[in-house]
Amino acid sequence: MAYVKDHRSGNMILLPTPEEDAVITAAALSDRDNPPLTDDELASMQPVWAFPELVAVLQHHGKLGRPALPKAEKKQRVTLFLDPDVLAALKQGGKGWQTRANSTLRKALGLAGKP
Repeated sequence: MAYVKDHRSGNMILLPTPEEDAVITAAALSDRDNPPLTDDELASMQPVWAFPELVAVLQHHGKLGRPALPKAEKKQRVTLFLDPDVLAALKQGGKGWQTRANSTLRKALGLAGKP
């Protein structure tokens, strides 16, 4: 297994080695109940947003998008003044800098259990 850094969150992601990936792929290809999609099937796919009626039904029933977090787990919006160099360092990694800032603060405060 190999670790790579997720550019948005800064978290490390464990990837399979080429050998492990080959074993996983072989197992998937041998699954008769769930064969891989063909190139033609993949090419014919459309995003759900191409079907507004379906989107409306799914949204009405809460089946589209991530489920809502319990109130105690929701992040809170704050206004925070940072030194320009601190902000520049956080933004240097590009998109997802707020998530990285949250992760950095969690580590500095000794809080664990969340990314």
